[in-house]
Amino acid sequence: MPLSLTVLGTASPHPRPGRPASGYLLRGGGAEIWVDAGFGTFAELQQHTDPTRLTAIWISHLHADHSADLIAALYGFAYGGLTLPAPLPVYAPRDCAARLAGCLGRSDTTFLNGVFDFRPLYDGHSARHWNLTLTARAVVHDVESYGLRAECQGRVFAYSGDSGPCDALGRLAGSADLFLCEADVDTHREGEPRVHLTPEEAGTYAKGAGRLLITHVGPTLTPEGATGRAAVVFGGPTDSAREGDTKMV
Repeated sequence: MPLSLTVLGTASPHPRPGRPASGYLLRGGGAEIWVDAGFGTFAELQQHTDPTRLTAIWISHLHADHSADLIAALYGFAYGGLTLPAPLPVYAPRDCAARLAGCLGRSDTTFLNGVFDFRPLYDGHSARHWNLTLTARAVVHDVESYGLRAECQGRVFAYSGDSGPCDALGRLAGSADLFLCEADVDTHREGEPRVHLTPEEAGTYAKGAGRLLITHVGPTLTPEGATGRAAVVFGGPTDSAREGDTKMV
């Protein structure tokens, strides 16, 4: 199976009609990976695959617009008749299980073990499923956060996650066939932490990649405007991530 990316959701910071929050389905080499589980993406995922076919879930960081639908998935797998053949690996920052349990009013996490197999991410973490390799790189955000580089049979996909300006993004995107990058903010305000990217920054970090796909555009921008601004800087093929679209890597 060639490497492909299906867009499940792109909205920031909350879901909108027809536009769930961040989530993607990455398929290649026999594996199906749900990348980020923002609000509304579990329902969208079911438009494109049977969730019991998932190989793993990969979560960039624990902000709710990237992880909240783990609750929806838990209910589907535990109570909704979506029977998994084995606990599903969840690659995520180290507090993911505790965060999920806390949302359900539980202080222990053992009740999750029959559904999810939590595996903490760290900088340089690598996992291989069939012919697909997933590598995490720490990026700059206001919580523990990772970008993703996925390789399958010579094709490379890179994803910024949520990140402010940092050198790791250039390394993630370098020689990638497709770079999926956030462009959340119009401009950086003086004195505020830089935890997201402007469209121009997204275009700059994409320079080593073949194609750029803009996502996670915040409320002060439009996807079309952010994509146009990023394209001017990048100088290569640039598009907006749109719900339901599938891109070959």
